[in-house]
Amino acid sequence: MKTEQFLKLMNVASWMIFVFLCMEAGTSFFTVLTEFLYPNEKEPLFSVGLSGLYTIHSNHFYVIVLFVLLVAILKALIFWRVIKLFSSLNLHHPFSPEISKLLESICFLTFCIGIIAAIGNFYTKWLNKFYSLGQVGLGNGTELLFMAGVLFVFYLLFKRGLEIQNDQELTI
Repeated sequence: MKTEQFLKLMNVASWMIFVFLCMEAGTSFFTVLTEFLYPNEKEPLFSVGLSGLYTIHSNHFYVIVLFVLLVAILKALIFWRVIKLFSSLNLHHPFSPEISKLLESICFLTFCIGIIAAIGNFYTKWLNKFYSLGQVGLGNGTELLFMAGVLFVFYLLFKRGLEIQNDQELTI
């Protein structure tokens, strides 16, 4: 498989993941909105643990939902950046400032998601001491922090490649 075909395939896959993540974030948002507007419905919209938490202590419920929404929205934003990255990638002139900025923003967003997920998990573990919530679905956070570190290394390598390319263009 040629590199250009592989990049097109990755772009299509990124679009599919982006659409899925947007639907996930939108579903979570409208579920929270419905729970907020109609709090006394008999059927819980969230998992049983979170709905029970809403009836016991709504502030904790909204904090956890905020973590879930932030993680979902930032994941979708990362894949929007990935789509822009694949769309603007030029194999004949791969190192460009635009690609460097996109890599930097993807790295930063991944780091933010890792931090938010880790804080949300600590908060959920703390709440599990008092209420039985179970898993909330934020992910672990540590693997995202590790991935952010790996992406940062790639960003630094790409940035260095951009510097070398610019120096080479100035020399010629």
